[in-house]
Amino acid sequence: MSRTGREIRIAVLPGDGIGSEVTAEAEKVLAAVGERFGHAFRFEQGLVGGVAMDATGQPLPEATMALCRSADAVLFGAVGDPKYDDPRASVRPEQALFGLRKGLSLFANLRPVWVHPALVDASPVRSEVVRGVDLIVVRELTGGIYFGEPRVESSERAIDTMIYTREEVERIAHVAFRAARNRRGKVTSVDKANVLACSRLWRQTVQAVASQYPDVTLEHLLIDSATMHLIRRPRDFDVILTGNQFGDILSDETSVLAGSMGMLPSASLGQRPAAEEGGWFGLYEPVHGSAPDIAGQGIANPLAAILSAAMLLRHSLQMEAEAQTVESAVAAVLEAGDRTADLVIAGQKAATTQEMGDRVVEALAAGRGEA
Repeated sequence: MSRTGREIRIAVLPGDGIGSEVTAEAEKVLAAVGERFGHAFRFEQGLVGGVAMDATGQPLPEATMALCRSADAVLFGAVGDPKYDDPRASVRPEQALFGLRKGLSLFANLRPVWVHPALVDASPVRSEVVRGVDLIVVRELTGGIYFGEPRVESSERAIDTMIYTREEVERIAHVAFRAARNRRGKVTSVDKANVLACSRLWRQTVQAVASQYPDVTLEHLLIDSATMHLIRRPRDFDVILTGNQFGDILSDETSVLAGSMGMLPSASLGQRPAAEEGGWFGLYEPVHGSAPDIAGQGIANPLAAILSAAMLLRHSLQMEAEAQTVESAVAAVLEAGDRTADLVIAGQKAATTQEMGDRVVEALAAGRGEA
């Protein structure tokens, strides 16, 4: 048993492509955490995405939803399969993510971006620009244009609608301001208030919420300016708060800073407590997709999935020491020069997916990188 006095249930949804490869390494690291700290983790797998469509005809079977609802947290891989790529299809693997977000009330997406000193040269952005970058994108996840009312009126005309309520904006704004209080005390709210009515409501609501956090500095940026400044002066950002569509774009842009999407974890949080400690219920996944072009080759970078597991420990289980231990182990492996194919510089030998996971487990067991 764990120190919580019970078995901790983790729903594992590997999904498609490299999803199964990277989640296997994250699961291995969590098992090592359990062994070191005396926790009993129980991993239960479910079908999602293209593999679920192959087996059941649906990207998100009810059995998978039931598994997630009964778990303490969800560890997710990736969805997407080339054979289901027709955008006109009524059922697609990617619909599983929207269903999980809605069905589990996962309204807050957190995507931290920290450029490790050992990876400064891996970024295509100049080293003097990316060195020291440490920011987090807080993205609203269940509203906006992705959850509007799309309709195709004819072969010449299609419509998507964007809807936000004051309550939805207030809810995500509080998440961002509370995060800023534990960081450097700055929130940058990104919108398109000069054009969109939803963005004007967004800006007004965020400004009102800011009055409850006098210790946090708030600035507003338009999305077009934000995309430029995120590359030109990324160190100026602390917490970026934005809506669903803009957050999707900005958080993918940050992968350029880190050198690879294979380094970026994420957490999608809801309101239901996950355990006695009172943590968030959450779904944790690497930012990268299913990468079918490299699936099955054993060359995918598992660090984003492993760092997502660290976020699971922190946010859902409130195991801060354990989360920091995983992050320290990842840092130690990078400092030792280990790299997967997406991060190698000319002349370096690339580690396989499994080898990278093994090295993180070894560093964790040895306590390397810890203060």
